[in-house]
Amino acid sequence: MAIIKEFKEFAMRGNVVDLAVGVIIGAAFGKIVTSLVNDVIMPPIGYLTGGIDFKNLKVLLKQGDPAKKTADVSVNYGNFINTVIEFLIIAFCIFMVVKAINSLKKPEEVAPAVDPEPSKEEVLLTEIRDLLAKGQK
Repeated sequence: MAIIKEFKEFAMRGNVVDLAVGVIIGAAFGKIVTSLVNDVIMPPIGYLTGGIDFKNLKVLLKQGDPAKKTADVSVNYGNFINTVIEFLIIAFCIFMVVKAINSLKKPEEVAPAVDPEPSKEEVLLTEIRDLLAKGQK
């Protein structure tokens, strides 16, 4: 029973819940960015480069054999280019979101420095000094 209680406390911490929400939103955002890259950005780039579809760019290392049901062996660098573009877009969007959130935060006001209370020894020494000063007058 104690382990269930411990797990419940762990799972209900704010950081765990925030992380779960972030992962879910991140996954949905990833799909949006993938669609943006594949459906909006890459077609004009392919058009400007003479109709090249980046998804199909690859270096064929070994031709597959349909009779033996073996697939082609290739280096798919076009997919890599798409992934790099997706990463750059995601990184830029996250940068902009963090920048916007930081601009909304109010700067923390610095409390004025308060002189520290004198220690007991300092108080006693001050009293002794004052008493000695009175006695000399």
